[in-house]
Amino acid sequence: MSKTPTNTPTGKGGRRTPQEEREEEALRGRFPGRTKKTAPQPEPEPKPVPEIDPAVEPLPEPEGPTQIIETDYTIGQDNIEGTAPFAFDIHNPVFGISAGAVALFTVITLLFPTQVEPIFSGLRDGLTSNLDWFFMLAGNVFVLLCLALIVSPLGSVRLGGPDATPDFGLTGWFAMLFAAGMGIGLMFYGVSEPLGHFEAALSGQVLEGGLRTDWAPLDGAGGDAEAARNLAMAATIFHWGLHPWAIYAVVALALGLFAYNKGLPLTLRSVFYPIFGERIWGWPGHVIDILAVLATIFGLATSLGLGAEQATGGLAYLFGISDGSLTKVVLIVLITCVAGASVVLGVEKGVKRLSELNMILAVLLLVFVIFVGPTLTILSGFFTNLGTYAADLIPLSNPFGRTDDNFRHGWTAFYWAWWISWSPFVGMFIARVSRGRTVRQFLIAVLIVPSLISVLWMTALGGTAIDITVGGFSGITEAPLELELFAMLGQLPLSAITSFVGITLVIVFFVTSSDSGSLVIDTIAAGGKINAPVPQRIFWVSAEGLIAIALLLGGGLVALQAMAVSTGFPFTIVLLGACYALVQGLMAERRELA
Repeated sequence: MSKTPTNTPTGKGGRRTPQEEREEEALRGRFPGRTKKTAPQPEPEPKPVPEIDPAVEPLPEPEGPTQIIETDYTIGQDNIEGTAPFAFDIHNPVFGISAGAVALFTVITLLFPTQVEPIFSGLRDGLTSNLDWFFMLAGNVFVLLCLALIVSPLGSVRLGGPDATPDFGLTGWFAMLFAAGMGIGLMFYGVSEPLGHFEAALSGQVLEGGLRTDWAPLDGAGGDAEAARNLAMAATIFHWGLHPWAIYAVVALALGLFAYNKGLPLTLRSVFYPIFGERIWGWPGHVIDILAVLATIFGLATSLGLGAEQATGGLAYLFGISDGSLTKVVLIVLITCVAGASVVLGVEKGVKRLSELNMILAVLLLVFVIFVGPTLTILSGFFTNLGTYAADLIPLSNPFGRTDDNFRHGWTAFYWAWWISWSPFVGMFIARVSRGRTVRQFLIAVLIVPSLISVLWMTALGGTAIDITVGGFSGITEAPLELELFAMLGQLPLSAITSFVGITLVIVFFVTSSDSGSLVIDTIAAGGKINAPVPQRIFWVSAEGLIAIALLLGGGLVALQAMAVSTGFPFTIVLLGACYALVQGLMAERRELA
């Protein structure tokens, strides 16, 4: 997923307007000219001015009356700094434990790939089979909380204080939410998931020993092609619609509230101040940040592994290049090197430019498929699919009394764990660009806009694949999972060009995800500092690539899914606690305004 915004335009003659400069500074984490708008106070006794650490993000003060949390904690006070053998500024003990766990996992998986493969398989199956109800109930809690906040009086609370104004206009803000929602996952599953659900639903239920062994969602639609299409699209949208974005919204809203209204650092441990108080600067906070680092890095590795599978498959499809393990490893190494170079260049010259390319290519591919594919079917299907999604939302969300075990375990439970593992990453980005919005505006936009874009993407790519398959072409369903996108594009005009664009998109998503993900991980592992030494970011970029390689060699897609689920499980517990803390924080803001 690309989590970086598009470039801000320039005014006439290439000079930026004041608003454009403000947006640019906000993206860098700087908020010049922000002052708290409160009644004049008696001038306090002069205090010694502490030395300003340039690596500490200068968060703005709240504008208007808010419930500021007073704490003596200073960002980076627990850090260890040094210059040999290279510059480092790491949080003790978050960095050490996180890096040690990642290194140990990578070494063991690379040394014993055949031995760990059955372990990964058992881990994934055990967690998704036994805890699917937990993941699904948690996902429902996040959606219900967001909907409740939208209609409650707490929805009027404004991030940054009652007098704060948005840093970005609606168009730019929506564009960045769109950027946050696009990624390798949509490329990998855009064709394969709707088509897979369609085939399973059309085949109907298969019973062995009184238990279902098919993968159809809900009760299937044996023999009814139209019903199977509707059910397939509803199930796909269920996995890419409100539930994942509610997960991201909870994390982003909590981070934004406690940073911009409460005056705490923009880190996950800050969210738990209502629960732990000053203890969040100790081991309770360390554990939260360690879980956030591990969940994010394994969630990223899952996406990078999927991207490597699809990119190598596409290269083999187009150019006949071998798609074996060696090619995947070489591709991951090369792209990790590019991501490392982007880290050295910085956000402005690195991630942002790649993200711009990302956005342009994604829109071009989507528009091409809509207008060259079955245009009327896609456009009408967009509204039809929304209707079927609404009709099937409650049955698909219900974790009890169902017989579609394979669908719930293999699809839904995995997805919910994957989204949760991504939530620190996506949430921090969304929080940064959403200051000045009310809770109600924030939640409506974060839930609705990206969900609608995902519906359009899945309808265009998946709907086209289903339409081609129903028309009699079986080549898409016969292709390996990672090649189904290219098999579908092969039935449209200019297939060589669009397939190459598809490969490029996967690779660019790969780079921007690794690059911007390493920035978030490094911020957490550096105790909240945003300008920690570059070698640390290169370390995390390299770690993501090594983990993706280790998982591919140690079990492929099964291993990738296993680690997303296993790290997503403990972090789900963390997010449920964050829901309680979020409500407490919002209620305190309402009392302050009253």
